[in-house]
Amino acid sequence: MARLRDIYRSKIVPGMQERFEYKSIMAVPKVVKVVVSMGVGKAVADKKFLDSAVRDMTVIAGQKPLVCAAKKSVSNFKLREGMETGVKVTLRRDRMYEFMDRLINLAIPRVKDFRGLNPNSFDGQGNYSMGLQEQSVFPEIDPGRIENTQGMNITFVTTACSDDEGRELLRLFGMPFRE
Repeated sequence: MARLRDIYRSKIVPGMQERFEYKSIMAVPKVVKVVVSMGVGKAVADKKFLDSAVRDMTVIAGQKPLVCAAKKSVSNFKLREGMETGVKVTLRRDRMYEFMDRLINLAIPRVKDFRGLNPNSFDGQGNYSMGLQEQSVFPEIDPGRIENTQGMNITFVTTACSDDEGRELLRLFGMPFRE
């Protein structure tokens, strides 16, 4: 069983119940899924960038990503409808908790000049989005094999009703928010 799932059940649920006065443990918010995506604009010119992104995302997430195609043509970017320009993966249950554990405890501390995550990147319903500038902060990625640095977006989808509940939930998981 994932370490963060045990922490959620033993520490986070009682802490959230005490702070927000939930009557039932079923009312306590939880993280439903984590969506990790990479936009690979360079894939329009050369397919090897997309293959590299798929390989890195597979290693980081632990499952094969979905290759996303462009929905519209944009002539300024030499982009046609249907061209593959990104990858994404949706993590749930144990893989989600394992990814969150690696992100919070290994990857985020390795970011250069890190001053904390923006506490205002919530969407109004308790979901949080953040970005990383490069994939090399994950220990699974060999820096010598990186052909091009690629950023990624990470979205935490929760059952929280407000940003305050979502912020407190992620803070209790160990997310290092700025003060």
